[in-house]
This record gives sequence, C-alpha cells and structure tokens, in this order.
Amino acid sequence: MREKKMVKVTEPMIRLPHVHSIGVIGDPGCEGLGAYNMKVYAGALEESGKDDITLIAGDLVPEGTAQYYQVMQEMTDILAGNDVYCLRGNHDTGAYTEYFGLKNYALLADGFAVVVLDNARRTFEEEGLSLLSQVLAMEEVSQVIVAFHIPVPNHFILNCVSEEEFSRLKNAYAPWKEKVSYLLCGHVHSRFEDQVDGIPLICTGGGGAMIEDVSEHIRAWDVEHHIVHFFQKDGTLQYQISNLSEDCYGRESEDAVLKSKLQETVQGELMAHFKYLMFADRARRRGLSGIASLFEALAASEYYHARNFYAILDRPAPFLESVETFVPGEKFEYEHFYHMLAAYAKTQESPLARQAYRGALAAEKVHAALLEEASDVEHFSERSIYVCPICGYVMTGEDIPERCPVCGGPGRQYEVYQAK
Repeated sequence: MREKKMVKVTEPMIRLPHVHSIGVIGDPGCEGLGAYNMKVYAGALEESGKDDITLIAGDLVPEGTAQYYQVMQEMTDILAGNDVYCLRGNHDTGAYTEYFGLKNYALLADGFAVVVLDNARRTFEEEGLSLLSQVLAMEEVSQVIVAFHIPVPNHFILNCVSEEEFSRLKNAYAPWKEKVSYLLCGHVHSRFEDQVDGIPLICTGGGGAMIEDVSEHIRAWDVEHHIVHFFQKDGTLQYQISNLSEDCYGRESEDAVLKSKLQETVQGELMAHFKYLMFADRARRRGLSGIASLFEALAASEYYHARNFYAILDRPAPFLESVETFVPGEKFEYEHFYHMLAAYAKTQESPLARQAYRGALAAEKVHAALLEEASDVEHFSERSIYVCPICGYVMTGEDIPERCPVCGGPGRQYEVYQAK
C-alpha cells in the first residue's frame, strides 16, 4: 500500500524534531484540477521535496467536495517527496476537516515553529489565536512563521482581511512579537514581499493557479510560478524563492509506452477538434446555428483534452527563449517540404492538393518572418494580424488588401487578431 504523504492533523501541536526546513506551495488547485494546471503543482511538489516537509498555503482544490479532495490527496501521495501539511483556503470548504483534520495547529520543528491559522472566511478563529499565543509563550520557541491564507493589510493589495481582524492577530502575538520571524499567506495568484507591523510578510500564490496581474506594481509578467523554502542558517530562520520553469515536471513523459500513447491521444483529440470545426462551418453555411454552436463547443472540448495530454509531454524552453524555437519548423516547411509536396501533387495531376500546399507555403513564409520578429518578445510591435479563412494566409500592417493575395478570398471574411 502506498505511503500517505498528505497528513491529517489530529493534534493542535505536532513535534517534528528532525525537521529543519519547509517548502511552501501556494494556491495549487483553485482554478481546476486538469493536467495543464496540475503540471505546475507536480513540479512544485518535486521542488518542495528538497525540504523536510511541505505546507500548502491554501486553495488546494477549486471547491471543497470529497471528489476534489480525493483527487488531490491521491495525486499528492504519489508525487510528494515528503510529508505534506495543509492550510485551509477560501476554496477549501465542505469536507476539508474530514481529509486534513484541524484547521488551526502548530508544527514544532528543530529551531523554529510554524503556526497555521484558519482565516479562510476573512476572520481568525479564537482557537487559532489562542494557540498562537500559547506557542509564542513557550520558552523553547524563539522563531515562528505565522501562516494563514488571506493576506493581512499591506502596501500592495486591497484583497486582504480587515484592519480589525489584523488587530486581533496583533493582539495575540504582541507580548512575544520579537519571536514572529515571518507572516506567510497565499490567496493572491502572484508573489510579493512586504513589511507589516515591522514583520516580513511573504505572499505566495504561485503553486499552480495562473499568475495574474494584481496591481500596477505586481504584474503577471514579473512573476513566475514558484515555491518558498524556509530554512535555518547560522541559527537564523531564512527563506528563498525558487521559481518553477515551464519544464518543471516530466516524470510521466519518461515512460516510453505512456509517451507513445500520449502522443497518439493528442493526435486523435486534435483530429476530432478539426473535424468538429469543419462540420460546424458546414452547418453555419446552411443557417443551422444551433448545430454549428454544438460542434464548435465539442471542438473546444477536444482541444482542451489535447492540451491536457500534451501538457504532460511538453518540455518547453523558458518563455523568453521559446518563440524562436518555432522558426526552424516554419522555414523547413516553406523552403523544402511544401515545395516538394506541391511538385509531387503536380506530377500526379492533383490540383487541389497542389494549390493547398502552395497556399500553405506562402503563409508559412510569413509565419517564419513574424516569429523571427516576435523572438524579441518585449518589443514585438504588430498590433493587428489578419488571417484569410479560405487559405490561411497571414497579413499585418495598415494597408491590408481587399482580397487575399494568395487565394483571392474577400477581405470582409478576414479573421482579425488584435493585441489588447
């Protein structure tokens, strides 16, 4: 039977004398448990496995039903490299205590303590505040991380508990304030560091949920998925942020049989996506908007299936280096491959195939040029891109022709993709 990694807390104080470090993962599951999202969580668990234990800083699941808790528990038990403790977030409702036990508890490690407080409903529970005071009053405790989900008032965001609630927390730790080394929270799908009441505040929400713009000072562009390592150095509790690459997890793609089947599955899902879109287009041309919408929805579903399966296989380069990796394939297609196939189609008197390859060849050349331009991601300047839905030719700039220069399709049908 597989060893349980997800800990169900049954005692308010847990002594962990052999624990010297802790990895913290914030907000892994509140946006859903599909493989595309969970790949980051899997990578976060591998990174936090370098520490002695892991703490999830809330929002383990999108909604607190047994179904979602069971999925996350099973996934964590398989992937985690150490014991995993949970902190209740605002999404972690319902059956939380059945799976993870107490909502307020303390971990007494070697040289420091972590006091976990439930403020998922934007209020601290009295039993949690009482426990915090009790732990801080212990002579053996000199360094404490106070962990909760929703931030206290700070200098960056307004999405936090009230000043009144923060006052209740401050009153609980005030007599031993010098022992509070860090305030730790999640909830915000980003990361920031601040000082509140003279104490370092670390907000970490980068363990799975999509990173978001949260203020003019904290943009998604500036923050990577990440975890926080806490550890002792020279007797002082310190921390380090570890960013997670988009290539953060690849264990399952290393199984040759599974990799082959995943590749086949991606191809099948994408073919279904394409077939449904083709049929939806036929339906719209006949005025059957209800049928068209149905097949467009089915096509979207098949695409998201393909995305989940492909996410398991995908080992991308760092984002800023990724755009240029697509250029060689585009160049090969228009410089060699499509020329060869168009020529073959001509010898076989297959004019439709020849025209399709010639049209694609022209588009791929533009693709390569645009990708080379976009390799400098921050300075890419094209704001409007037009695609001919007849042949797929791509156009940019201000003087867009009234008809596609490749197939003659009318400009009124161009699909327009604009930067917002």
